[in-house]
Amino acid sequence: MTIEKYIEQHTSPEDETLRWLVRQTYLRAIHPRMLSGAVQGRFLAMISAMLTPKRILEIGTFTGYSALCLAKGLAPDGVLHTIECNDELEELIREGIARAGESERITVHIGDAVKIVPQIGETFDLVFIDGDKREYIAYYEVAMDALRSGGFILADNVLWDGKVLEEPRPCDAQTEGIASFNAYIQADPRVENVLLPLRDGLMIAKKL
Repeated sequence: MTIEKYIEQHTSPEDETLRWLVRQTYLRAIHPRMLSGAVQGRFLAMISAMLTPKRILEIGTFTGYSALCLAKGLAPDGVLHTIECNDELEELIREGIARAGESERITVHIGDAVKIVPQIGETFDLVFIDGDKREYIAYYEVAMDALRSGGFILADNVLWDGKVLEEPRPCDAQTEGIASFNAYIQADPRVENVLLPLRDGLMIAKKL
């Protein structure tokens, strides 16, 4: 048995809607491994429950798995705004949200997050970044502008299959984007941060 399997066996299981969404993602979406998955999904739900945020921003919806997990911790009058650039996923995203009974609390935006976030005009308590790895610094900056003091930013895939550790480091744009993002946060005096080896790496930053 692997450590990952042992962790899964000792983590609360997915609910029926999330299990349905996993199946549909593998049937209807390209690159289904982009799903957050059961352990990370439960972690996101726990973080959200600890913070009880009124406003959550997600950059990079994919098929909506992480949005549904984050929504579990929303305050009763809370709202989650999620942004996805791939309009071909919109039907599945909205179907999953409706199945979870979250259509009133989750607002879906299709397009460029860097342009959309300022248009939303909200101040957020929690932000989850899981979009185009080449644009992480741009997402981070637009999220910081909309994040309250004391709020949190979570960023996924910050270990990027270990490519950030390779010597010499691969020079593809996505690896460079992640490596630059990690260095950028580490040098940013506006935040305190910790990088966790959860799944493909999760950066947590608190705005001071």
